Amino acid sequence: MHDNHIHSKFSGDSQMEAANACQKAIEMGLKGLVFTDHVDYDYPDFDNDFLIDLDQYFEFFKSLQNEWKYKLDIRIGVEMGFQPHVLSKINETLSEYPFDFVINSVHVIDLLDPYTRAFYVGKTKHQAYERYLQEILCSINSYDNFDIIGHIGYAARYGDFEDKQMRYKDYSDLLDQILKATIQKGKGIELNTSGIRSDLHSPIPGYDVFDRYFELGGKIITIGSDSHFTEHIGHSFTEATDYLKKVGFKHVVHYEGRNPVFEKL
Repeated sequence: MHDNHIHSKFSGDSQMEAANACQKAIEMGLKGLVFTDHVDYDYPDFDNDFLIDLDQYFEFFKSLQNEWKYKLDIRIGVEMGFQPHVLSKINETLSEYPFDFVINSVHVIDLLDPYTRAFYVGKTKHQAYERYLQEILCSINSYDNFDIIGHIGYAARYGDFEDKQMRYKDYSDLLDQILKATIQKGKGIELNTSGIRSDLHSPIPGYDVFDRYFELGGKIITIGSDSHFTEHIGHSFTEATDYLKKVGFKHVVHYEGRNPVFEKL
């Protein structure tokens, strides 16, 4: 299968060499990698630059595809950071470049990123997570030019709460709206294994969200490690796929030319 969410040196928060990621993927027995480096327009609150020279990006990864074509399936994706006021720029970029795969991610809410903790100031856990989920729903309803919703539950990684978990039962109304809108649009959700290696000790979103997604008829799931380091490539994929099979899912997907390719579990 593919690792559908990894970050190379093109991302402002990663120093991972793409060639090293490819070698690690082969060692892990993966069929392919999807590079999904960050593009976050008007990113506040942090010094890292989350913009990419996309002409250089495509030139580099086209060359990498040729170099590894007999060993590994390499796909060119992007993790596009949603904010309502940059939507026109997002659509302009996605119409200009032929990505294989587009992750719609919410990293910034009300000009604040949970990563820097400023987002949580003056909010209870419920207020913070509810506001975050409202912004995800806004992103789904605002545009169609994406393939999956990235890491639903990102805000749970960084809050200074004794119990960080974002449980389905506590936000069921909003999560149902998110999952139903995603299914209606023919999009998918991501099982992001970065949470398993964090103090959450569970994927993002939690397994309970995938239980509900299955109940609602959801079928499109990508699995991604969200790796910024080679040692995280393919992390916890066996655990993740075992759980999905237990729930009743038959496939996961990767994308080629923005079209889902179903891989049997």
